Amino acid sequence: MLTVSNVSLRFGKRVLFDEVNLKFTRGNCYGIIGANGAGKSTFLKILSGEIEPNTGSVDIEPGKRMTVLSQNHFEFDEFPVLQTVIRGHKKLWDIMSEKDALYAKEDFTEDDGMRASELEGDFAEMDGWNAESDAATLLSSLGIEEEWHEKLLKELNGNQKVRVLIAQALFGNPDVLLMDEPTNDLDVDTIRWLEDFLAGFENTVLVVSHDRHFLDNVCTHVCDIDFSRIKIFSGNYTFWYQSSQLALRQRSDQNKKSEEKKKELQDFIARFSANVAKSRQATARKKMLERLDIEEIQPSARKYPGIFFKQGREVGDQILTIENLSYKTDSGEYLFKDLNFTVNKGDKIAFVSRNTLALNTLFKILWGDAQPHTGEYSWGVTVTMGYLPNENEKFFNEKINLVDWLRQYSTEKDETFIRGFLGRMLFSGEETQKLCTVLSGGEKVRCMLSKMMMENPNVGLFDEPTNHLDLESIQALNNGMMEFSGVVLFHSHDQEVMNSIANRIIEITPNGMIDKYMKYEEFAEDVQIKERKKELYLS
Repeated sequence: MLTVSNVSLRFGKRVLFDEVNLKFTRGNCYGIIGANGAGKSTFLKILSGEIEPNTGSVDIEPGKRMTVLSQNHFEFDEFPVLQTVIRGHKKLWDIMSEKDALYAKEDFTEDDGMRASELEGDFAEMDGWNAESDAATLLSSLGIEEEWHEKLLKELNGNQKVRVLIAQALFGNPDVLLMDEPTNDLDVDTIRWLEDFLAGFENTVLVVSHDRHFLDNVCTHVCDIDFSRIKIFSGNYTFWYQSSQLALRQRSDQNKKSEEKKKELQDFIARFSANVAKSRQATARKKMLERLDIEEIQPSARKYPGIFFKQGREVGDQILTIENLSYKTDSGEYLFKDLNFTVNKGDKIAFVSRNTLALNTLFKILWGDAQPHTGEYSWGVTVTMGYLPNENEKFFNEKINLVDWLRQYSTEKDETFIRGFLGRMLFSGEETQKLCTVLSGGEKVRCMLSKMMMENPNVGLFDEPTNHLDLESIQALNNGMMEFSGVVLFHSHDQEVMNSIANRIIEITPNGMIDKYMKYEEFAEDVQIKERKKELYLS
């Protein structure tokens, strides 16, 4: 058990946490959620001891071990991969190091022998003789093949490093596991392996993530950071979101009797529990929803942006045709080759690739910011595009406030009209007078979404749309993209966005493409598609 008692943290006049009291118990996975800047990562640092709170304490049960997924990708650069993983169990590693140092001594004394005997006993008790084989198995499970195990960590690429650091955190079956954004830079197959591992993990996990699909598949509880307080709710992220929205609607419904509200909540819990039981990640512990006290369900104090895309005119039958499109890097390597497809009315296409640069480049070409090396593409005459680029810095170079920034993209110059679109994205009052040059990454994306909504496109291009956004904005964007009646072309690392929006998947590779009308979940699991992908990426 991990206990947080009366923890407070202040930075000057700003109170991040105020008198927080929590207990985290074995067998549960807690998803830490909160708006950007709420203190999610800081809270994990308090739990790990990296940051001392102003008041209160964090206590772990005696004899229990905590590990933390390292955010410093360069800390272990000079160590071999296998050794880096074993270092995740500090006590075991210290014993191994001391033992090796003793045996290396030329003047080995009787006292040294006695100490070595003690260390050997501790080493055996910790199953140290299997440490290397256990670490190797963990690495291989995460896609780090044996040929890399003795290389220095600095020789690996960013994706491989992340997987090694995850193996380090998981090594030795820690009693408490802290993970901050563990899915960053991971491919879908590795994320799914991690989901399966954590779903069956019998100890305590606390995780910060913006990946709702991941949170849904691993979390038994949600820890909501809001107004300097932290509350724990049973269920995964989607359950917390849907139940809090239901409670919010009920609170505003003055005509509904309390008995009817209670029945509505009970029915909701029953439906959600049935869905959880059928999920790929279902475990016995997740059936706790069936025993959930409806008093736990509370309205959220969160503010969600209002994202609504409306077509100015309906798109015609001719939308987009691509013929033999290819693009090579300066070094002559193909990012993609021989793309041939037609976009049809009603399509919501998710583009996928093992190389994110290939997807970014394709979207730049379709918008007109880059040129293909071979092939051509043509947009229909009825198409009006809205574009959310992955890189938006060039839109924010001029020192003007947000009202003037958005006004330059509008045919309607009235300030009230402009403020309406900014208000939907939670820019109101004095915030609209901010200079666009000082905005955060998330604020810039929200401004670009205001611009896109105002343009009333019938085709939306979304290049990694969830980057820099908090969970509330991601949820609102997801809903807006689902409800949009026009054509959507997008790619995203957010699996929930992919699953809930796309009705067609196109995977682009250096040697061709795969084009299927199906949901993303089906596409990712299809055995024949997996074999075809191997051929395309290896040929």
